[in-house]
Amino acid sequence: MPRVLIPVADYGSEPTEVAIPWTVFEEAGFEVTFATEKGATPKCDSKMLYGATGTLLGANAAAKKVYAELEKQEAFQRPVAWSDPNFSLDTYDIVYLPGGHDKGVKQLIEAEILQKHLQSYFPQTLRSGHGKKTLAALCHGVQVLAFTPSPDSPAPAVPLKDGKIEADKPYKSIIHACKTTALPGFMESIIYQTTRVALGDYYKTYGAGTPNVEDYVKLGLDDAKQFDAGPSWYNPSLAKPYIVEDDGYRYLSARFPPDAEMIAKRAVQLAREVLGIKA
Repeated sequence: MPRVLIPVADYGSEPTEVAIPWTVFEEAGFEVTFATEKGATPKCDSKMLYGATGTLLGANAAAKKVYAELEKQEAFQRPVAWSDPNFSLDTYDIVYLPGGHDKGVKQLIEAEILQKHLQSYFPQTLRSGHGKKTLAALCHGVQVLAFTPSPDSPAPAVPLKDGKIEADKPYKSIIHACKTTALPGFMESIIYQTTRVALGDYYKTYGAGTPNVEDYVKLGLDDAKQFDAGPSWYNPSLAKPYIVEDDGYRYLSARFPPDAEMIAKRAVQLAREVLGIKA
């Protein structure tokens, strides 16, 4: 049975981006394992589930229902620990990185141990190589990869000071050669400016005045033009599901919750193709 790993923060992951792909993988017959830093049972961002923010800005009714079911699952209640010395990504066919903008997701974004595992896993997604792995990331999940240095990066870690980019320092992320998307800057800026009176810097993971996710991702790319933000804000197709698939690696990326089902379904297709499994 193909295996999927979903690493999440102890608290703050986006519930739609976690729950909807989980149900896609389950329905496809894939075995899903969750991972947190030390094996703690995770909790997704409550603001996206409850209260006024959950109603106005959060997960839709279908996603909330799926998340409620996910919380009952043993795989979610008893995740593996990525800090365990015996932890490895080698037994997983798909690694899927969901996002979330709550401050708690910095635990996932900055997880150096997980980054080292991703450095070993990523070459196995090379389409022209012998590896058969698939990597998918959504929204801030792409920032996890952006903060994972390429083994040949001039800087050993993303050059940041108080969340701000030190642009004069050369840096290459693990996805430096890839086409990618993530939460587009114009989307992040609009929602932050619209909600900051009521919610402060809630929609800025690294705080007010720090770069957008798009900026963090572009920092580690060979060329900023590799970043595909998708339809522009005035485009009526903006809310339609949209993903970016790299040509050289079995690497998929997406922007925000409405893309969650599409990226998971495509990850399933890629894994089945490379593993020789019929639907």
